[in-house]
Amino acid sequence: MSGTLYIIAAPSGAGKTSLVKALLEREPDIALSVSYTSRMPRASEIDGQHYHFVSRQVFEHMAEAGAFFEYANVHGDYKGTARAAVEPLLAAGRDVLLEIDWQGAQQVRAQWPESLSIFILPPSRAELERRLRHRASDSAEQIARRIADSRIEIGHAAEFDFIVINDDFATAINDLRSIFAARRLRCEAQLNRHASLLDDLLKPA
Repeated sequence: MSGTLYIIAAPSGAGKTSLVKALLEREPDIALSVSYTSRMPRASEIDGQHYHFVSRQVFEHMAEAGAFFEYANVHGDYKGTARAAVEPLLAAGRDVLLEIDWQGAQQVRAQWPESLSIFILPPSRAELERRLRHRASDSAEQIARRIADSRIEIGHAAEFDFIVINDDFATAINDLRSIFAARRLRCEAQLNRHASLLDDLLKPA
């Protein structure tokens, strides 16, 4: 049985990265696909852990070679998911999580319709702007651009299967875990996972 492909997207400042990190700490069976990006790393970011950082030229060469499962231009920089980081894991039955944007999510759904997608929303416009400014990792110009872009991104929230509001962090994590638990408990998944149990329960008396 193929693994489940999960997508988590959000506007910048919604807290997606922090939620994904906390989710993976609680759900170790989920594999996170580390995206490629053409932007420069921030001071706290580690190559190969947060992103695979490559030059714009290298990224474009990979895209031309068909190396990406999905990719898009996000805030002026390329971001993409390598096929080699996703397809073998799914084929082996592993669940894979993609932390991508709405453009990438559209591409993934077109290729993998059975994927489950989740959109993270902030509790208010004011809180979104506060979080962006509090990060102190972007210039004033970059923050203004992210705030403007967020309206476009949030406009695509209705395309996703689930929406989680990140107001209280603990509640948002529980909501995310409930989505993953519900998928694992679906009939098809349970019948495959517990085939021997079912065989035993159905034995004639």
